[in-house]
Amino acid sequence: MLRWILSCVLAASLLITGCSSSSGVSATSSPTSSSSTTSSTTASSAPKSASPTASNTDAASPKPADSSVDPAIAKFVQLKGTATVELKLKSGIVKIDIDGDNAPVTAGNFVDLVKRGVYNGLNFHRVVKEPTPFVVQGGDPLGNGTGNFIDPASSQPRYIPLEILPDGAKQPVYGEVLPPTKKPKLRHNKGAIAMARSQSPNSASCQFYFALDDIYFLDGSYAVFGYVTEGMELIDKIQVGDRIESITITKGAENLKQPT
Repeated sequence: MLRWILSCVLAASLLITGCSSSSGVSATSSPTSSSSTTSSTTASSAPKSASPTASNTDAASPKPADSSVDPAIAKFVQLKGTATVELKLKSGIVKIDIDGDNAPVTAGNFVDLVKRGVYNGLNFHRVVKEPTPFVVQGGDPLGNGTGNFIDPASSQPRYIPLEILPDGAKQPVYGEVLPPTKKPKLRHNKGAIAMARSQSPNSASCQFYFALDDIYFLDGSYAVFGYVTEGMELIDKIQVGDRIESITITKGAENLKQPT
């Protein structure tokens, strides 16, 4: 319990820092006020990314999954199955299994960016290990936590909707934080890889983070899409400024499907 409280206090201070800077961003891991009364406490812990404009957010805002979801997400690249990627660091190779079965849009976005070489040479701009292990975050083209992927086809930032599959459900929920009564199938276990975002649920673009511990208070608010299978000890040693030498797809590239 003490460990959980310390994590929340740490995250709250990070949230305030992000909000107070004109070049920074804010984020919240709490459900909306309609689904939770603890936002001021658990809000707290959030990996953060650059904020989209209102028009871009609206463009990537599918509704919760139902019979109308497929057309709504058809415009996003998807991973129809699984894939494996290798993250090359100066210290060695990290292997990551990407789960497109349970997070097709989120996984597809990441694998597509890997295929494009977007992450090669980028740094890890945020590392939080005190007072307890939290996250290592990277994937920002600007290297400071404010950047997004600019799609060369449109010259506009690409944003994807928050995508979370509730445990026991057949379809993911899109564009909504899960209420505390529901748990996601893909949880924030140590070694999870998930997408960072700003306060808007539909603001994830290219920044991602690794969970350095079991950080289940982020479950339902951020989209996990895979897990480290080898080399977690290398992730644990990452420091701010360390670079991604490369990320490559070693298996499952054929499962990547472009928008129709």
